[in-house]
Amino acid sequence: MTTASQFLRQLSSQDLAAYGVNDIAYVKAVEMQGEPAFAIHAADGTVLTVLKNRDLAVATVRQHDMEPVSIH
Repeated sequence: MTTASQFLRQLSSQDLAAYGVNDIAYVKAVEMQGEPAFAIHAADGTVLTVLKNRDLAVATVRQHDMEPVSIH
């Protein structure tokens, strides 16, 4: 029987990038023009937008029926 960790180790980079592509968006603290900001990334790493406020970034993700995940 395959354990979850064995299954995950067998996934390719492309599989991981596609996982959650329609359900998850990542929120990451960034700097824009010397000011703190928050980038929203698609599951495949594509930057979708950058906003000045984390709460606004999370609300934007949820407004599009996706689950926000923070990246540190």
